[in-house]
Amino acid sequence: MITWRSGTVVRAGRSWPGAAELAVALDPHPDDAVPDGGDDPDAGADHGGGALGDGTVRALAYPALVGPVPSGAHVLLNVGALRRGLGTGGYALVVARTDAPVPDAPAGPGHLVKARYTPLQATVLGVDDPESPHHATLRDADDLAGMPVVVADLHSALPAVVAGARAEAALRGRRAPRVAYVLTDGGALPAWFSRTVAGLRDAGWLAACLTAGQAFGGDLEAVTVHTALLAARHVVGADLVVVAQGPGNLGTGTRWGFSGVAAGEAVNAAAVLGGRPVASLRVSGADTRDRHRGVSHHSLTAYGRVALAPADVVVPLLTGAPGVGDDLAARVLAQAAELVAPVGRHRRVDVAVGADDLAALAGSPVGLSTMGRGLEADPAAFLAVAAAGRHAVALLAGG
Repeated sequence: MITWRSGTVVRAGRSWPGAAELAVALDPHPDDAVPDGGDDPDAGADHGGGALGDGTVRALAYPALVGPVPSGAHVLLNVGALRRGLGTGGYALVVARTDAPVPDAPAGPGHLVKARYTPLQATVLGVDDPESPHHATLRDADDLAGMPVVVADLHSALPAVVAGARAEAALRGRRAPRVAYVLTDGGALPAWFSRTVAGLRDAGWLAACLTAGQAFGGDLEAVTVHTALLAARHVVGADLVVVAQGPGNLGTGTRWGFSGVAAGEAVNAAAVLGGRPVASLRVSGADTRDRHRGVSHHSLTAYGRVALAPADVVVPLLTGAPGVGDDLAARVLAQAAELVAPVGRHRRVDVAVGADDLAALAGSPVGLSTMGRGLEADPAAFLAVAAAGRHAVALLAGG
């Protein structure tokens, strides 16, 4: 059941394309003690919500859904995740204004309904809708023509993959690749939540974000990962694509109860469409949980059991990399061997990483944070996915 509160917007906070933070003073309620909200570990520490020191709560509004929300507006809030102190969804979320009617949006084309049959379902123009200018292009599209598709299970991998790809292109004297991002619906459904996407787009590192499945708010809307990949190739003109869930992955501490398992399904989608699946490994040298030390068990499950099509599994050669111990480097090699021939179905691709890669990662236009840890705290995590970006560009170069 949704936990409802109401309140008055007292001031605006940060904003980025599609989203606005607000400070909201709650109306009295019998159960109005609101605990601090946790930070979303995959969106970065400064994405979290919670109770503010002046007795207000931090709320998030998506103006494209609820209209403008100025100071003084009275709003209805969903505070369920905030009250439980969860990182995922841990803002108070603006559901609607209750002090004034919001004008209807201008009538427009499109019949894709996202977040279907929820109170906030939204109708959007799908990239392959009959009303879309791209319908003719996508009507019979069925081939990615070998386009590299880098798959990751965490949203935090996105900027590191792109940093690695751009570094490899510079090393080869090539132009920076045109990169599209397919945001799947395992995490945040609104692409607007991600300041990583907004920052990468502003910096020119990302050509487009495509939202697939129940996710929405991208530059282009797609019904499935398959249509998103085809649109990335044939509409965006991407050289390579990164596929990952949005911020706020869901996990239960079990093998199968993790939203990132869908990374294996993304490998299958890329392969069946004639793309070149590139599987990035989730690696950590700082996670205290043994199942996530070295190669995460989630990567082993997604690629070892869900992905039925062969992929290039990029194995980072971490020996000698700054901040990475030899024991961790050896552990990653041993764990990755479970996925690749002759034991597994995938192709092993070794990519050496080191100080130059760390410098490229440090130059990211957006902050790097995974599970609440930055580049210095867990360099192996970012080096591993940057290696996948480097390999994708090597494929473009025929390497």
